[in-house]
Amino acid sequence: MSDLDLWPIGNCQVSALIDRTGRFVWGCVPRVDGDPLFSALIDGDEPDRGDWVIELENCVATTQAYERNTPILVTRHTDANGAAVEVIDFCPYFRRMGRSYRPVAFARIVRPVAGSPRIRVKLRPTCGWGGECGQRIGGTNHIRFQTDALTLRLTTTAPVGMVHEGRGFRVERPLHFFLGPDESFSGDVAATIDAMLSETTAEWREWVRGLAIPVEWQDVVIRSAITLKLCQHEETGAIVAALTTSIPEHAGSQRNWDYRYCWIRDAYYTVQALNRLGALDVLEGYLAYLRNIVDEAKGGHIQPLYGVLGEARIEERFAPDLAGYRGMGPVRVGNQAYEQVQHDAYGQIVLSNLQGFVDQRLLRMSTAADFEALEKVGERAWALHDQPDAGLWELRTRQSVHTYSAAMCWAACDRLANAATALGLSERATFWQDRADAIRATIERSAWREETQRMSATFAGDDLDASVLQLLDLRFLSPNDPRFRSTLDAIEQGLRRGSHMLRYATEDDFGLPETAFNVCTFWLIEALHYTGRGADARALFEEMLSRRTAAGLLSEDIDPQTGELWGNYPQTYSLVGMINCAVLLSKPWSSVR
Repeated sequence: MSDLDLWPIGNCQVSALIDRTGRFVWGCVPRVDGDPLFSALIDGDEPDRGDWVIELENCVATTQAYERNTPILVTRHTDANGAAVEVIDFCPYFRRMGRSYRPVAFARIVRPVAGSPRIRVKLRPTCGWGGECGQRIGGTNHIRFQTDALTLRLTTTAPVGMVHEGRGFRVERPLHFFLGPDESFSGDVAATIDAMLSETTAEWREWVRGLAIPVEWQDVVIRSAITLKLCQHEETGAIVAALTTSIPEHAGSQRNWDYRYCWIRDAYYTVQALNRLGALDVLEGYLAYLRNIVDEAKGGHIQPLYGVLGEARIEERFAPDLAGYRGMGPVRVGNQAYEQVQHDAYGQIVLSNLQGFVDQRLLRMSTAADFEALEKVGERAWALHDQPDAGLWELRTRQSVHTYSAAMCWAACDRLANAATALGLSERATFWQDRADAIRATIERSAWREETQRMSATFAGDDLDASVLQLLDLRFLSPNDPRFRSTLDAIEQGLRRGSHMLRYATEDDFGLPETAFNVCTFWLIEALHYTGRGADARALFEEMLSRRTAAGLLSEDIDPQTGELWGNYPQTYSLVGMINCAVLLSKPWSSVR
């Protein structure tokens, strides 16, 4: 069992990861990039802190499953005598008084289902990145926890003294726990939490009901879509790259990054995948977030990533009081990549915005004023398309002119021409198409290597990189283009390791990579399909699906030798890959008759 075999719950404000024993091991407040209230996942072997345990005495078996089409987790524990309890975990999420109700709160319901079960409840949060939280019993049914950001209150129908001291007791009726804002319940606690569960279930099932999913691999697509939605901070529309920080790319690698922020690149891929399923609410929220980012930039530099509230400064530091995942520190808070130059962001902003000019289903379609703002982004793409940057893999010690970044700058100009056409601005359409054509000529001249018959990942070298496969998705090259086919052959030969793909096979800032990058394998699957190797694509896709956690998810990286998952979890890139490949490879609904 992998330490990343975790089940996410959440409500687009906060989230938590629950392990195979039903223990909360990760969760931040007051939002995804906040202080971990549950930090056990990255606290090495440190016992008795950073978690929330509901354990059955003498437990011999535990099973888990999500309630259908929701992120509501049901964990069933059975003891040696056959006594059993079910624990239902969720974060409240539903419409209330015309607004989305998504409090900073975690709810748990314990139900006896057989025999005379005895449980022990241990709520041991951390504050200040591994420090103790101040706590005290208040009244007859709650405990207060003082964090740096807010005061939380555990309200429960269980014996509060037993919970506070971690003593065991018998479960003879359903017990309810609500860890949320320091506010009193105005009504019956049990009835209120039961109603929250019912409304949250209905909300998620209604959202899933609106998805345009493929006929094959429906469970894969639905679970990936729900989890991608959990990665959106609904208040602003920002989409984080993952829910965690500092899960290393492989053992002892020091490649421990904080992914709880909004990368322009990752968010583009997320909305692209969800658009294929018709999840317009995520797109609309993200477009509002992007418009604010573009406004703040005032036509200037766009960073690779921002905070979920649009913060520009995300300074990186260490959290010394936490030992790290399996003791493999450091634990990083923040990400210095915000200072990097990555020119692909300009293309991803325009690509994400294009649908706003053509999709009449949207509540707010993009306007001529929005186009004028995007033209400033296009100007940056034009000015920087042949200039060095850190690239999409965020190299920290060197820069090159990266083909992927240049192609994204081409896409910015090309799609601006499309947007202008949609608005009836023929002169601007011609203007941007001329620029796109000029960038295309530069890329074709500078990245193609006649000697090796492949597109190089950089203008100056002859480098293999899986990102060049994205020239197909961008429609820069067609699947029948001999240049793409020979490039695909070279990349597959040089970077494929069994059923997995490396990003690159050369040394970077931290030496040679040892794990494969999951989304690159999905890019390969797409390329295999489009170039006529459909059976190979399906076989490789099924192989990747077999690597998922019990929750049906993937992290960022995988060891090609052992199949062990590494890297931050759940990772939006990997979920996007599963959705895109399922949609691409599935037989049509018309076949079901």
